Order: sequence, then structure tokens, then C-alpha cells
Amino acid sequence: MGAAGFGALLLLLLLLRAAPCPGQPAGDTVFQPSFIHMSGPRVNSFFLGNSSGVNFSIILSPRDAETGKLKLANCSGSQRAGDWNLDVTPGVNIAKVTVSLSRSLELCLPNATECCPSPLCMVETLQVLACRGSVMLAQLLIQAEIFANSSFAGNVSENATVIPNQAFKPLGSCPCNLTAGACDVRCCCDLECTPDLQQLFSGSCFPGVFGGDVNPPYDQLCSSQPMEYTPEWFPFLCVQSSLDNTPFLGYFYHGSISAPKVPSFKIPLQTSPGKPFTGYREGDPIVTAEDEYFTVPQQSMAGQCVGNAPVAYLHNFDVKCPTNLESYKEGLPHDVRINSGTADFIQQNVVYRAITDRSKFITASENLAAEVLCQNVTFAEHYKFIWKDMNIEQVNVTVFLGSLCDGEILTQRFTVEFLSLNSTHGEELFENPGYQVGKPVKAANLNASDPLGSLNIWQPAGRGLCASAADRPVLFGVDSYSGCILEVDINEDCSFLRGNVTEKLNALVQATHIGKRDNSSYTDLSDWVEIIRLDPFSSNLSTGGLKGFCPDIPANLNIHIIFAKVGAVQGIPLQEILAVQISYSTVLWQFQCGLGCRNTLSFLPITASVQFIEVPAQPPPPVTRYQKIYAEFDCNQNEVCWPQLLYPLTRFYTGEPYSQCLAKGLFLAFLVLLATIMSNPWFSKLWSR
Repeated sequence: MGAAGFGALLLLLLLLRAAPCPGQPAGDTVFQPSFIHMSGPRVNSFFLGNSSGVNFSIILSPRDAETGKLKLANCSGSQRAGDWNLDVTPGVNIAKVTVSLSRSLELCLPNATECCPSPLCMVETLQVLACRGSVMLAQLLIQAEIFANSSFAGNVSENATVIPNQAFKPLGSCPCNLTAGACDVRCCCDLECTPDLQQLFSGSCFPGVFGGDVNPPYDQLCSSQPMEYTPEWFPFLCVQSSLDNTPFLGYFYHGSISAPKVPSFKIPLQTSPGKPFTGYREGDPIVTAEDEYFTVPQQSMAGQCVGNAPVAYLHNFDVKCPTNLESYKEGLPHDVRINSGTADFIQQNVVYRAITDRSKFITASENLAAEVLCQNVTFAEHYKFIWKDMNIEQVNVTVFLGSLCDGEILTQRFTVEFLSLNSTHGEELFENPGYQVGKPVKAANLNASDPLGSLNIWQPAGRGLCASAADRPVLFGVDSYSGCILEVDINEDCSFLRGNVTEKLNALVQATHIGKRDNSSYTDLSDWVEIIRLDPFSSNLSTGGLKGFCPDIPANLNIHIIFAKVGAVQGIPLQEILAVQISYSTVLWQFQCGLGCRNTLSFLPITASVQFIEVPAQPPPPVTRYQKIYAEFDCNQNEVCWPQLLYPLTRFYTGEPYSQCLAKGLFLAFLVLLATIMSNPWFSKLWSR
């Protein structure tokens, strides 16, 4: 459509707009809109037409109370009616009409008789008239229905809520009053609850401080009568005070709200004059030059790999983390400098190598298409930290790279090993003879010609059967729980089954002694502790020829290792094993029948658990006879502390000036002395004379 056609269409629309509606005389003036439902304190409308010589007025409640119809309006009104104001802004053939409420919106009181119901605060009908002389030209009808929570831009009180001092007056006299302008159920201290409403829940009011009892009587008050046994000295030392001075005041005094801090891996360095960092101790996280943790993927307690796990000083680990190309993420860059422990920063020595045999890392793969996306990723990372004393001297990293394609499952391997600076040819000369967490426990068979022994637990694979389960050594300080499944026939002999299970459990402990320290010598018997074995309980209970039922099967092996920290070497704890005990737990095996009982094989799970128990290096001093007899004088075990009876007379008491405390104490001592003298028999004789 051209410009000429568009102009003709616009002219036609203007002519239609100017034409009068049916029944409306040409040139009439109207309000636009002519009816408004008002829900706020201010509303606008427009008077279309020439407003010269036109008088605008507002009428309040023009509805007849009997018939409910609007009354006949007249032009004798003004621009103010009740709490309503009318403002007119004239223009060219148009005028803006504004109707506004001139008072603040307040909820009605519960005991008010002439008031709108809560929550409505204003329900009125208004008429705005446009008159020229006594002739009405147009009228605007407004239905006002304003809620108390409507936005209001009128005169608002600037008086802030005065919060009382919590040290001298309770913050809230009725904590259960949670709803403003309404009655809270079961809140008997709510003043907004009428007596009729309180009768509905008077028997189930909220008790305690929440229910309004903000000043409950306390046990030390003389007027309170406790139900328990009252000591003889209670009337003499009780507190005589009003409930306004209660120990519950100030319980939340000086309370502060702290904004939640987002946890990060940034840590503050141990600063001291002249030495910014004091070195690492065992278990401390290693820090980078950016004051962040040095992280390497590790396994969590749930068995999942965590990519941002900090590396602990002198803690070795070897983990495997499965991933695929879609979820693969690069770790910490290898150009990150590490804090050596003396505020010096050392660079990592990184060596990159290519993987030749991918079958050791690719554990599963799907059917790959002809064209598949592949990416060069990290298959393994080996970290070697060379340490001396409490510092890191060197970090060597070996990174193995390979190609990972879409649809393949990669098992990444990450190892961290700490080597002493005095190590030679990869064999570390331990400066600390004690055990370190994560190191294998040293075992020996001193009754055989070959003293080398082993202490292992299972590491099941595949279906978890004992026939295919491998084993791994017990690591110091690491509580472990493992097991496997043994296939048992329904016709299995119970004695044979007990012997078979015992043999498999004993195969884990091929030793008679455990080394006290990691450097225990096979030629020195004092370096070893003998394993205490508790034989499994056997009741020799006869099964009466029943098949698939065997009691007292030693299916659980319990290994308890007791150790202690007996000292420290260069700040690293020296940990020794003091005793080792092996016991068995028996179970009742019963054949589990499958569908139709067609299978004659059942499964028996057998487990092995290792628990490390730390005890003090020296036994605690025995309780003396004095401590047993006079335990009631121990302030940490009793509510009444007799040694602090004269605490108000000391300088540590700051509740009152010291001079007043001293004067009251001397007066109290005088009364005690006077009572002692007057209770003596010779005083009564002297008084009678």
C-alpha cells in the first residue's frame, strides 16, 4: 500500500472517530474512561472536549441507602468531598482529572464499631461531574475498594519502632504474636484476641517464653518453691528480687548477625615478623603461590572422585577415576608455583610422555562410528614431592597423555608420593621411624624360617566371589571394611563349611607378629608385638539332619589395632602400634531358596574389618581418694560450686562496684559472727543476768 493509500485510510479513521455514536449528539463531551474500579489511593481519567468554562466537582456516596440506586446528581458540588480530592489539569480539547485519597490507610481496631471490616479499609462510591453552569455535560463513576496493604504515597508516619534495650527489658512481651491485626491461635497473650476467641483455646496456650512468660521464676529465687529436695542453706543464700530483674534478661544481648561467607580454598598464611610461613606439618594442605590449595583428584568417603581435593603433606595416595570425553575436565595447571614452607616458591618439574598401550586405561568402549571425535587428554599424573624437615625441596611431575575418543571410558590414575631428600635410588631412608597414615602395616611370621608376613584385606572384583577376589595390604590409620561372597551348596556339611570359612579368613593374616614401628627389624624381637587371637565360638549344636542350615559360622573377621603417639620427630608425630587383636563373629547360615528352588547353590557373605584405636601413650593418672570423696566440690561436675562461694568478693566480679561488694561481704560476715555468738549457751546465760 502506497503513501497516498495509507493517508486516505488514516483520514477515514479520523472521520469515524469524530462521528457521533447512535443516540449521542454531535459535539458531546465525555470522560474516558467513564467507569473506574479503584484499588489504590490515586486514579486518573481524561475529559475529552473543550474544558473552558467547565466546573468539575466530586460527590461522595451518591447511592441511595434504601433503594441502592444512584441519586440524581447536581452541579452544586466542589473539588473536595470527605477524604477525597479532585485535581484537574486542563489542556487543548482535553483535561486530566485526578482523584486521590488524602488520609493514610490504617487497619481498623478490633473493638471499633463504625469501621470497615479488616482487611478492607475503604469501600466507597464516587461521582465526578463536569458542568457548565447548571447543565451537566459528563459524569465519571468510581467504585473505590482499597485494601490496607495497598501502596500508598500519602502522609506516612516517620516514627520508627523503638526497640527496647534487651539487657533491661524483654525484646518482645508476647513472642507468639506473629500476625499483625489478627488473633493468633493458642497465643493467650495476644491482645488482639477477643475473650470469645480465647475461650476456644484457653486450655492449650503456648507455654514458656514463647507463650508470653518472658520472666519465669528461676530456681535461685526465694519465692519459688522447688519440688525437689531443698538444701538447708537455701533460705540463707536465696535471691530476693522482683521478676523484672531476671537472669533471662540479656540472654540474647549483644547478638550479632554475620553474613554467610562463601567457602573458598584460599587460606591465610601463618604470618609472623621476619618469617611469613612456619612450614608444613603432617596433614597440612599444600599451598600455592596464589594462597590457594594445591589440588589433585582424590576419592571421597563415598568412593567418588573429587577434582578439587587438597593434597596433604606427607600423605601418599594412588587413586583411579573413571571418566569419558563428555565429562572430562582439565586439572590444575602445571605451571602453578608451590609454597615450599618458608615463603619461597618452587616450580614444578614436568615431564610429558605418550601412552603406548591404551588398553590399560580404556576399561570399556561402545560401538564407535566411522567418524568419531577424539581429543588428546591426560591419562595419568604422578607427583613426587622431595621433602626435608618441614619444607618441600622439589616437585617432579610425570604426565602421560593419550587420545580419548567419544564413547570410550577412561580410567585416570593419580599418584602422590613423598620422598625424603636423603633417599637413594628410590628407596627412602625414613627419618621418622614411626608409622605414617596410609603406609602398609608391617607384619612378620617369626615362627617360620622366612619371617616375611602379610596382613591383608579383600579387594573384590567382578561378581565379588571369594574365588576371584584379590587382596591388598592393611594401611595404617585407615579403617577398612571389605568382604566377598562364598558359594555354598545346600548339602554342605556344617563342619566342613566352618573350616572352609576359617581357612579363607586366616589366609588374610599370614603373620604372628606386627611391627611396632615402620622400621622394625626382623632380628630384634622387641620391635614386634604378638597378635592376640581369639578363636571363634563353637557350640557344637546338632542340626538334626537338616539341610541348608548351619549355626556358628565364623563369617566375620575383626582386626583391632591399638596405637599411640609416643613422641615427635621434627614436628612429625611418632606413632607406634601397641597391640593387635583378631576375633571372629559368628552367623547363622540358612539356604535361601530361589524361584522354584531349582538352584542348589546359595551365597554366604564373609567380611573382614580393620579398626585403628588410638590410646594415650601414658595411662592417665588414677583417681585419688580425695577426688572420689570430694567430687561434690568439683565445679565442672556440680551445679553448686563451693570454691566460688566468695566469688562476689573477688576482683573478677564486675556486677557491682568493688567497694559495695566488700561492704556487703563484711556486713554478711558480721551477721554470721553475731549469729554464732548468740547461739552459744554462755551468751544466753550472760543475757539472762
